[in-house]
Amino acid sequence: MPDYQPPFTLNNEMVSLVAEISEMAGRLTVLWENDSALRLRRINRIRSVTGSLAIEGNTLSEEQITAVLDGKRVIAPAREIQEAHNALAAYEQMASWSACNPNDLLSAHKQLMLGLIDSAGAYRQGGVGVMAGDEVLHMAPPANQIHRLMSDLFDWLKHTEVHPLIASSVFHYEFEFIHPFADGNGRVGRLWQTLLLADWLPIFRFLPVESLVHKHQKAYYQALNESTVQTDSAPFILFMLKMIRDAVLSVNTPEAAPEVTPEVVRLINILVEEMSSQQLMAVMGLKDEKHFRQHYRQAALEAGVIEMTLPDKPRSSKQRYRLTELGRKLAK
Repeated sequence: MPDYQPPFTLNNEMVSLVAEISEMAGRLTVLWENDSALRLRRINRIRSVTGSLAIEGNTLSEEQITAVLDGKRVIAPAREIQEAHNALAAYEQMASWSACNPNDLLSAHKQLMLGLIDSAGAYRQGGVGVMAGDEVLHMAPPANQIHRLMSDLFDWLKHTEVHPLIASSVFHYEFEFIHPFADGNGRVGRLWQTLLLADWLPIFRFLPVESLVHKHQKAYYQALNESTVQTDSAPFILFMLKMIRDAVLSVNTPEAAPEVTPEVVRLINILVEEMSSQQLMAVMGLKDEKHFRQHYRQAALEAGVIEMTLPDKPRSSKQRYRLTELGRKLAK
């Protein structure tokens, strides 16, 4: 057992949220095992990066972050574009890092803050406080205590037996309390909680928890402050569990996955065995071939819920369409 135990208490609401998230995330994992969900993963990765950077004052939109990812020219402040490049690269590298390795956390900070600060990848050498205008909300521990505090925190993380949903939230809060870097603590803390969750269920690498935190940014800081005042991270744990629950719920809605439109849902619900375009149009009572092609067939193909029986001959008169594994699961 490690000597250091972060102070936190659990209640019935937290336990219920852990059970609810575990059940929903488990079901979602089955749907996302298919490579057809690649587009949805990309969308949520962009949302995560946009949300995490927005909390730190970055003004780039999801469309601009997408353009940066695709290597397109974006007209925006150079620093904000650099932050986007760094964050996209960091989330891409996340799978190669060990959540219990302090050196990997330093590597993550270096990637996130590359070209932004001189001390990227190194703990701070001076004092730092969290400010709200002219008001000091939190004065972080002295720089000469950081190595000991971070060592104790990682030692606890390696040995704790609490559920990953709880442990990741405790680590996130304790990390922000220590504030080990001169800058970039918020984005590193959120990234590291995502990594801890992804070690539990890989699907969390692609869930937009950060975008939910951004939407509730005031409550995020309030939960941090309340936990500090109470010397108990319970308020922050509860807040993060709610954000994680909402993130899992969000990927099941048409708003979060606009490619699964009502037209696509209608198509997969009537597609039996293998059917031609003409058969599908006839069953649905559609007359406009162009409308069917764009809003039904092509949209379903792009969403990965149907596939061609003759993919090498897309214009063949013998072409038929059938549900993919993902399409069959959604149809159920």
